[in-house]
Amino acid sequence: MANMTLSMPDNVSEEMKQFSEVKWSEVARKAIIDKIETLKIAQKLASKSKLTKKDINEFSRKVKSSATKRFLA
Repeated sequence: MANMTLSMPDNVSEEMKQFSEVKWSEVARKAIIDKIETLKIAQKLASKSKLTKKDINEFSRKVKSSATKRFLA
C-alpha cells in the first residue's frame, strides 16, 4: 500500500486531536475512494454527453448564479 502525507491548517489539526479515537487515515482513505468513484461516474456520463464545453460552462454559470441567489437571499 502506498503512503501519502497530507498538509492541513493548524486549527484543523488541533480539532482532530480532540477526537483521538478517530482513525483519521481511514477517514481520508474513504473520502479519497468516494471522490474517485464520483469522478468516474461523472467521467462516464460526460463521455456519453453531446453537450459542448460552451454548453457546460453556461450551465455551470447558471447553477452557480441560482445557488448564490438562493443562499444569499
